[in-house]
Amino acid sequence: MFDNNENKLLITGGTGSFGRAVLERFITSSLTEIRILSRDEEKQHHLRIKYNNPKLRFYIGDVRDPQSLVDAFTGVDYVFHAAALKQVPSCEFFPIEAVKTNVLGTENVLNVSIAQGVKKVVCLSTDKAVYPINAMGMTKGIMEKIMVAKSRNSGKTVIVGTRYGNVMSSRGSVIPLFYDQINHDKPLSVTDPTMTRFMMPVTP
Repeated sequence: MFDNNENKLLITGGTGSFGRAVLERFITSSLTEIRILSRDEEKQHHLRIKYNNPKLRFYIGDVRDPQSLVDAFTGVDYVFHAAALKQVPSCEFFPIEAVKTNVLGTENVLNVSIAQGVKKVVCLSTDKAVYPINAMGMTKGIMEKIMVAKSRNSGKTVIVGTRYGNVMSSRGSVIPLFYDQINHDKPLSVTDPTMTRFMMPVTP
């Protein structure tokens, strides 16, 4: 993915499940710097202690606030955009918040990336964006439209997207709930017994 040994990578939502998996994958790579951008200072603190690695840099910021992104994106070569509101119930109860993060937040990330001359941005979407029936899927679907539209006029910045599904034991995953229900002899709260749920593991 990286074209030389001097590259710098930034991960938005870098303290989340996907962000930590990306960090784990590239911490021992030839990257000279990995930047973690998120709103959660406590999780950043834990990552700082866990890795104790000089190539790691942490930025407090919010994709909803484009001004908070500028310093973090300056001099960056590659971006994994994983910051999102992803819990289906939360997005249903607060759909405008999902719009602010998943839609407008992505617009901000892409605008700043293009302005700062980032080489490539990988936007993280979801399988629920395919035929969306809930607010989370709808906002991610619009996010993909923004991503495609921006990619037509992004100059040297390549914008790509990827979809993934249910990540086992990630924040908001049903696995911890099932685990607790089984341990307490409670029935599993399956919405539809005929459903199929596709799972994928993630590095903690």
